[in-house]
Amino acid sequence: MIANPFLDPDCIRDALYGDAARIAQRTSALRRAKISGRHPATVIADLASAGPRGTVVDIGCGRGTSTLALARRLAPPRLIAFDQSAALLADAEHRLAGHAGVEFLQGDFHAIGLADASAMVIVAAFCLYHSPHPATAIAEIARCLVPGGMSITVTKSADSYQTLSEVIATSGLDLDAGNRPSLYETFHSDNQADIVATSLHVQQVIHDEHHFRFADADHIAAYAATTPRFQLPGTPAEIAGQLKTTIGNGPLETTSTVTYVVATRP
Repeated sequence: MIANPFLDPDCIRDALYGDAARIAQRTSALRRAKISGRHPATVIADLASAGPRGTVVDIGCGRGTSTLALARRLAPPRLIAFDQSAALLADAEHRLAGHAGVEFLQGDFHAIGLADASAMVIVAAFCLYHSPHPATAIAEIARCLVPGGMSITVTKSADSYQTLSEVIATSGLDLDAGNRPSLYETFHSDNQADIVATSLHVQQVIHDEHHFRFADADHIAAYAATTPRFQLPGTPAEIAGQLKTTIGNGPLETTSTVTYVVATRP
């Protein structure tokens, strides 16, 4: 069995989230490819605006994209950006400079450093799939919510970007690309609501289809080089060169489903 790098603490800490610039490169490549689908940060802020007013926590905040949307839309009295990566928290703090009431907390989402029943709304977007047992993290979110408080979890379908994996395998860059574990293996669109329901009352499930078009081999390589799912040789330029030689210069279209689950603490 091929090991899942997305569940490896060392890989998560270093290769995945140790460098804010790498995340920015990945996000930029994906944003340039996107041709349809709502921006997740906007959807999160819209959903959170229907929740009770008070302390809002953004778990797995990363570079602060959803945190910034929450600050602008809700202007909560207390907004906590929570992540295990010091590098990403520093980037988030820079991006949220000037917004009052924002705090930055480093930690593990299995043991959130907040008091019981201390938050009104907790967001956990694109992060719980890094847990081998995401129900444990959901129980911790439930502990931190006030009774009636809202959680918003977000993940993607397990088959997200499958066409990209097929192209990487066909090109010979990584023959096992199609068989390697998905980033979303433990927490994906099909099992998310059931996992959330182990500790919270699920109120709403939203599936949002996203479509992407990578313009050429250089664009494909810029994105593929940022994910440890693939074992790719050389620089992005070298990766693009092999893609051009073996499958042509693109374009490549692929899809993903983003799923939002809104739940409340009983």
